[in-house]
This record gives sequence, structure tokens and C-alpha cells, in this order.
Amino acid sequence: MAKFSYCICRQKQPSLASAIHRDRSRQTVTTSEPSVSSLPFEVSNRMVFAIAVPMTLAYLTTPLLGIVDTAVIGQFGDAALIGGLAVGAIIFDIVFTTFNFLRSGTTGFVAQAFGRGDETEQQAVFWRAVLLAAGLGLVLLILGPLIRELGILLMNPGEGVADATRSYVTIRMLGAPFSLVNYALLGLLLGQGRAMAGLLLQTLLNGINIAGSIWFGLVLGWQIEGVAIGTVLGEAIAAGAGFWWIRRGFDLRHAPSRARVLDREAFLRLVSVNRDIMIRSFALLAGFSLFTRTGAQFGAVTLAANAILMNFFLIAGYYLDGFATAAEQIVGRAIGANHPPAFWRAVRLTTMWGFALAGFTTIMVVLFGPAAIDLMTTAPDVRAEAKTYLMWAALTAIAGVLAFEMDGVFIGATWSKDMRNMMLASLAVFVILLLTVVPAYGNHGLWLALNVFLGVRGLTLLAILPRKARRVFG
Repeated sequence: MAKFSYCICRQKQPSLASAIHRDRSRQTVTTSEPSVSSLPFEVSNRMVFAIAVPMTLAYLTTPLLGIVDTAVIGQFGDAALIGGLAVGAIIFDIVFTTFNFLRSGTTGFVAQAFGRGDETEQQAVFWRAVLLAAGLGLVLLILGPLIRELGILLMNPGEGVADATRSYVTIRMLGAPFSLVNYALLGLLLGQGRAMAGLLLQTLLNGINIAGSIWFGLVLGWQIEGVAIGTVLGEAIAAGAGFWWIRRGFDLRHAPSRARVLDREAFLRLVSVNRDIMIRSFALLAGFSLFTRTGAQFGAVTLAANAILMNFFLIAGYYLDGFATAAEQIVGRAIGANHPPAFWRAVRLTTMWGFALAGFTTIMVVLFGPAAIDLMTTAPDVRAEAKTYLMWAALTAIAGVLAFEMDGVFIGATWSKDMRNMMLASLAVFVILLLTVVPAYGNHGLWLALNVFLGVRGLTLLAILPRKARRVFG
């Protein structure tokens, strides 16, 4: 990544902090005068991949964690424990997906301050995000029992599984404040383009989580409680270490005052953006939940086939998320620097690479999808059903490119209201198709509706992008 900043004197970083800062461009110092980083900068393929690749690897550590946790609990041979882990994981997926806005919103504001060369504001955004994360984490702690019982009520898993779920959720909820603070930490790192640091933070988090789950759950024999303790331990250590690394890297000469951190207007902007992203996340969860629920109406075989086919889309989602993250940082930086060429080149490059890799994925799914289906299930009827709808699943990667990339662009630009509105409009189209096309064409109609849902999200955001850019750049 090209560096456009004045060399400044910084505190000496300890060895561990040096590792986390290796990939970081030198920080820009300005509070009142323009700095070099606010001048035009070059957007290259190298810059895009320097963010996209580490974050793709970071996102891939999450399913690995789920596999390990399931394997640990599976060693005890108790189906109720496995079910309790699965139900508890779903509850937390919903809760923490809802609060992922803390990462996205922080990234956008930090990237724009980075583009302006305003280190004071970068630090101020960080402190606002940490305060908001800690406050929301405490609210989750208080509401934990209610969230737990509501989740169990909605899932209705049966008595044995419900007891295991209660044990898991009760312990894991203790880590909620740390989980949300980690979102804020990652948001700052990505906003500054420090993707390798973000990868190291996620590796630390999930590495300790995996080791703790194995030690407490399997070696000490604490079963599902041990797995939950391992998760809390990973979140807590990552939050503490990440906070320390980042705090030690700040140039204290440009530390924001308490009044600036707590500035009402700035705080409201952060809350407003986060609120819009949260609504967007709810709508997205609703869309995929409706897909699963509608597929269940066609019977257990179709439901199982659809679940297998969705894995192909999830695989594509990992690298599309990586390029969307690159778009967030570079677009935000370009807006902060008021440099339209960098903005448009970031949009073009991230979208181009998204389509290239999505097209490759589609070809691979068409060629090797049948063999992959045979590996994922031995049930002949499920295999046959999945192969019937394989082409629809292969198209989801291409249909989803613009949805991912435009989300990244709009998050980096902090145009959260438009992103929220287009998501709601896309969800409305999806529901209309579920009511009209699915009754006529069955599961083929359901997959068509999903692809249209993904496509409409991206196309609607792309359609308003030029107008939004003109308002910013003039």
C-alpha cells in the first residue's frame, strides 16, 4: 500500500505491538492543517488485495471455530449437548450479527478521518465506538436471561437440549461486552487499512477460543460449559490485548479531549449510522430466514438439499466480504481526502475482482458441485434433490457480487440510510416473489427469488451511486 504521510515521532512500540503494526502506513498528523495523506493517492490492485486477502482469511477462521466446538462436544456422545451447542450458537449468531454495525460504522468514520489526515478524529471515533460497545455489552448482560429464554422458546428444542442451551448461553453471555469491544477494535484497524493487524487480532481471538474449548471442554471434561468458558476467554483476551496494542500505538500529542470524544453531534452521527446498519442486518437475516422457512414447506428432503446448496454461496461470501471490506476502507479514505479518482477506482477494482472470482466460483460449482454434494451427504434422495437445483446455487455468487461490493462502498461512505432503504426495498421484492413465483414454480421459484433478492440489493445501490458521489465530490 502506498504511503502518503509525514514521518512523525511516535512512542516506541513493544515487540508484540510492532507485529500488529507492521502493515500500517505511518500515521498522519493534523488537526488544523492539511497533511500529505489528504492529497491524491493511488489505488492499486495491490492495495485492494492487501486488505481483501487478510480479511478473507480472518473470516474463514470463524467456521473453523464452529467445527472444533462441535467436535469437542461430539466426543461425549450426547445428542442433547450437540443440540444445545447448535441452538446456543444460533442465538448468538443472531445477537452478534445484529451488533456487527459497531465494526462497520467505526470502519467508515475512521477511514474518512484517515483520508483527511486527522489522527485526532481517528482516536475520537475509536473511543466513541468503545464506549458504545461497552454500554451495549452491559445491556446484553442485563437482558441475557430474557434473550436466552426467548431464544429457547422460539427454537423449542426439547427439554434436554434446552437445558444444555441454558448452560451454554448463560456462561457465554458473560463475554458480550468483550465481543462488542472487539468489533470496535477491528473497525479501527480496518478503517486505517491495517488488515494484517485485523487478521492477527482475529487469529488471536479464535486461536485462544479453540484452545480454551479443547482444554476446558474436553481435557478437563467440563463439556458444554467448558466450550462456553473457552469462548469467553478468547473474547476477553483478544479485547484486552487488542485494546492495549491500539492504545500504545496512538500518538498522544493528538489525543482528543474528553469533550471531543463525547461531542453530542458526533456521537449521534455514529449512533445514526449504526442504527441504519442494524436495521439493514435485521432485514438481511429476515430474507435468509424466509428462504429457509419457505424451503421447509417443501419437505425434509428439499430443506436438506437447500441447506447443502447454501454452502456454495457461503464459500463465495467469504472472499466477497473481503473485497467489500477493501471497498469500505479505500472508499472512506477517498471521501476523506476528497479525491474522486481514488473513489471510482476503488469501486471498479473491488467490483471487477468480485465478479472475476464469483465467475470462477460459479464454473467450479457447475463442474464439481455434484461430487461435492456426494461428499456432503450419503442420502440418495437428498443428493438427487440438491443436484436438481445446483445451477441456481451456482448463480448466487454472481448475483451477490454487487450486493456485497455496494454494501462496502456505502459503509465506507457512511451512506447508511440509503443502504438501509435499498435493503428494505429488496426484501419487499423478495416477499412478493415468495407469494407469486414460489407457488407456481416450487423450489425453482424459491431459488429464483433468492437470486433476484441478491441482485436487486446490488443494482439499486449501484443506480443511486453516481448521484451520491456527485453530492460529495461536487
